[in-house]
Amino acid sequence: MTLALLHTSPVHVPVFDGLRDAEHPGLALRHLVHEDLLARARATGPDAVRGEIGELLAGAVAEGATAVLCTCSTIGGVAESAAEALGVPVLRVDRPMAAAAVAQDRVVVLAAIEDTLPPTLALLAEEADGRRVDIRTVLVDGAWARFEAGDRDGYLELVAAAADRVTDADVIVLAQASMADAVARTATRIPVLSSPRPGLAAAAAAAR
Repeated sequence: MTLALLHTSPVHVPVFDGLRDAEHPGLALRHLVHEDLLARARATGPDAVRGEIGELLAGAVAEGATAVLCTCSTIGGVAESAAEALGVPVLRVDRPMAAAAVAQDRVVVLAAIEDTLPPTLALLAEEADGRRVDIRTVLVDGAWARFEAGDRDGYLELVAAAADRVTDADVIVLAQASMADAVARTATRIPVLSSPRPGLAAAAAAAR
């Protein structure tokens, strides 16, 4: 069994390799890194890269992938929609996190780029399935500039500080997989959810 992972940043590769080694030994991962997909999705909308995503994933399946995990929240919905045509499960990394979040009444979503918010909010609404949930969003000012500059520590510190400023929530959602390591830097007592661990667990199960 092989799980293909579609990334829009190379920073995700060691994160998911580490999670695989710790929790899913024996699972073969094939990383597809295409940074340009996020840039174009941000510029013209996720639908603009639908065709290319379909082709990339079809190639991965042809080479033996038994499931696909998209680690980018912005294009995750587009990737998921390719599952029927591909004939294998295609998962977005943030769906299990979203399902856990909407079990609570008050959710605060942190994002480093504004483009991530619409697909994340749509996913939360889908997982809530009519349940009334108070969802608020916070754009972490300056965080994405640090990420793009390669200042990982600065990026995570800004995300953690934003989480620590949240007071009236039952759970905090980190909308992007790249934010995950900020959890360890927070001091808040509010649960902070990130997507890589539960997302990979779901995808590993699907790949089997």
